Amino acid sequence: MESYKSKLESKDMDFLFEAILSLKNKEECYKFFDDICTINEIKALEQRLQVAKMLKQRRTYLDIASTTGASTATISRINRCLNYGSDGYNLVFDRIDWKND
Repeated sequence: MESYKSKLESKDMDFLFEAILSLKNKEECYKFFDDICTINEIKALEQRLQVAKMLKQRRTYLDIASTTGASTATISRINRCLNYGSDGYNLVFDRIDWKND
């Protein structure tokens, strides 16, 4: 299986990630993502993280789909990433307070 780095890694991708890592707070994130993404792109990222959170909370696909508007195909893909992916979702969930939302 191809690693996450071989699928994504490039000088330009490194530049993007360095830009994101330079952001210091939520206000800076709002400003940067407002400029770099469309509203739909930002909302899609938001939805995927919400789906991942709800899967970690053991919510059903039906509940997740009705709450987030995500398709079952999207939910299934995110579930696959949580279980067999690069562990990126779990890395973030280990670092932030998400259980009390």
